[in-house]
Amino acid sequence: MALSYPRVASHLEQTDTDGYLIDADGDDSNQYYLSGYHAPDSFVTLYADGDVSLLVSNLEYTRATTDSDADVVRQLSEFGYWEKAAEMDPRNAGKLATADFLADTGIESVSVPHSFPTSTADVLREHGIDVVWDEEYVLTEVRAVKSEREIAHIRETQRANEAAMAVAEELLERATVDDGVLHLGNEVLTSETVRERIEITLLERECGMNDCIVAAGAAAARGHDSGSGPLEANAPIIIDIFPRHKRTRYFADMTRTFVKGDPSDRVKEWYELAHEAYEAALATLQAGVSGEAVDRAVCDVFEAEGYPTLRTDGSTEDGFTSSTGHGVGLDVHEAPHLAQQGEKLEAGHVVTVEPGLYEQGTGGVRIEDLLVVTDDGYENLTEYPRDLRVV
Repeated sequence: MALSYPRVASHLEQTDTDGYLIDADGDDSNQYYLSGYHAPDSFVTLYADGDVSLLVSNLEYTRATTDSDADVVRQLSEFGYWEKAAEMDPRNAGKLATADFLADTGIESVSVPHSFPTSTADVLREHGIDVVWDEEYVLTEVRAVKSEREIAHIRETQRANEAAMAVAEELLERATVDDGVLHLGNEVLTSETVRERIEITLLERECGMNDCIVAAGAAAARGHDSGSGPLEANAPIIIDIFPRHKRTRYFADMTRTFVKGDPSDRVKEWYELAHEAYEAALATLQAGVSGEAVDRAVCDVFEAEGYPTLRTDGSTEDGFTSSTGHGVGLDVHEAPHLAQQGEKLEAGHVVTVEPGLYEQGTGGVRIEDLLVVTDDGYENLTEYPRDLRVV
């Protein structure tokens, strides 16, 4: 049986719409959250009167009836799909079947997420169904507050993440230094090699990754630069891993900065400040506090030492060039936001705290942990050490 969603029900009442409708494939996080079902092709989910109904192809019907969270599963063929498909593009036939499905369910108006297909909305409107864009992003808001089950899923992914980070750090520990460059045996140790070992470790633990960051030197200062080429001694290497569990589909996220050898006094200063900012964020983090307040605590630390932040210069490329953190769940970046204009935090929000300092052309440092907001503070899901120097 599907769960009830009081916030969605309240939204439908406020917007005077009969149901919440999603038309997407199972990779869409809102679709998966509401339906509990993953399919490679698009299908329709309707939340109305406290029930979840799915409209799926005949191919997906058997699995959807057993694997989804839906109260009702119906087939496209019930609404003349095959007859329609014989006369027009099958994709258009599916949209017409959706209109008939809604009419059969007694739905005359629907709220839809921002990603809802314009083509489907046009067909529904042509058939007398009012389509209203959910400009409050209510389902995103609902998803942001995690259940104990969801937190357990994220914790499981984080354990795999930490195993992968340990493999990466172990490669740096084993590496030797030749002319300032790291080597493993007779081979130069590169970002690509470390990333490959990270991915293998994650796969062994039922997780996958589209990318991860192993960035040294100037690449470490460029936002979301994955890094490439040889890794150097005595310079910071930022490793940011954000895997997704293949079974549960929940992400984790963690960053560590390592120096193989002796960090410069400047890098030490950056890292000490980043750690001070990290502690300031954690001291502020709790339900009822805004994400902006947490970000403000971090900016205060950096600005007090003369470093620019996005608060002092929205276009700065040096200093603290990002927000403090973001929500993590079915998406690696989701609500809430620890940033300027960040919303009020609630118990059950899962967020990153990731302060850092960067200088274009030189590099940077970052610390990132994954935390659950609680009524009186937080629970840190991250157990990995935060040491800078690798022996």
